[in-house]
Amino acid sequence: MGICREGEPMTQLILFDCDGTLTDSNMVIVRSIQQAFEDSALAAPKTMDVLAALGMSLDGVVEGLLHKQGDYSQNLVTTIAQNYREHYGVYEKDISLYPKVLDVLKELKKRGYWMAVVTGKSKDGLERVLSRFDLEAYFYTWRTADCCHSKPHPAMALECMTELGVEAVNTTLVGDSHFDIQMAKAAGVRALGAAFGSENTQLLYDEGADKVLYTFEELLDYFP
Repeated sequence: MGICREGEPMTQLILFDCDGTLTDSNMVIVRSIQQAFEDSALAAPKTMDVLAALGMSLDGVVEGLLHKQGDYSQNLVTTIAQNYREHYGVYEKDISLYPKVLDVLKELKKRGYWMAVVTGKSKDGLERVLSRFDLEAYFYTWRTADCCHSKPHPAMALECMTELGVEAVNTTLVGDSHFDIQMAKAAGVRALGAAFGSENTQLLYDEGADKVLYTFEELLDYFP
């Protein structure tokens, strides 16, 4: 932890993405998206296309995939998004935390780091995750795509920093998507890529990640 001129420890803030970073949920999202498209008599998007779109809001993901197929309409976005929520509700039970997530969060809190969540999930969806896995106590605040600009817009990161009174120089974002890295760069904060999520290592570095992690536990080496 750094020391400010007054001799008091400077607060260090870690912003975490959720899907693909805290939770091993990306394939559940892919399956739900694909079935939602099929419900509307559309071809199921390719798995890699869905993974490449993750990180944005649900509507943003659906819109991008529809444009790719040339079948875009706002009514279709609404219908597919609703069908997605129904499928996701069925498969949500299959989601788990990545190995050591609870242990690492507990240790980071013990070391004095402040933590928050910035995610493309909805508020209700994030609250279900936090409650199910007993994560509420580790995060001071969070921002979701239904109450804030979607990634890669920097608003989620900037609002968390403003609320907690932490400057960009003392903030690091951890995320698995290129949208996470883009948001971090736009907000002027450090970015750690999570290669265990949806993106390959090189793309995370190409987008500007300061370092790429291969396990969640590596965070303890980065935050002494």
